[in-house]
Amino acid sequence: QVQLVESGGGLVQAGGSLRLSCAASGRTIRNYAMAWFRQAPGKEREFVATIGWNGIIYYADSVKGRFTISRDNAKNTVYLQTNSLKPEGTAVYYCAARVAGWPSRIDDYDYWGQGTQVTVSP
Repeated sequence: QVQLVESGGGLVQAGGSLRLSCAASGRTIRNYAMAWFRQAPGKEREFVATIGWNGIIYYADSVKGRFTISRDNAKNTVYLQTNSLKPEGTAVYYCAARVAGWPSRIDDYDYWGQGTQVTVSP
């Protein structure tokens, strides 16, 4: 079993930045695909970014050029650097892990954190 705990959320003005962390415990995530999702009030969960075990990265168009996903396997931690934040980025940000295989759908992950709140004021 893998536990994922997000941190680093908070209140920031538009244009500001936050660095979100996802600390994993229970198992190493070295060989896992990791991802970030977000869910705004009243909206469906939205894919943000993913990073594979081999370092391959994919971003949603909505955050490309502003957000950076990275991983530190020695710390068993995944990060999401969020720059140039926009009010529409206000959401609960979730970390997810996939143990193996190619996902059948974009949100097909095995483990999920409980989320960290990011609020972006105008």
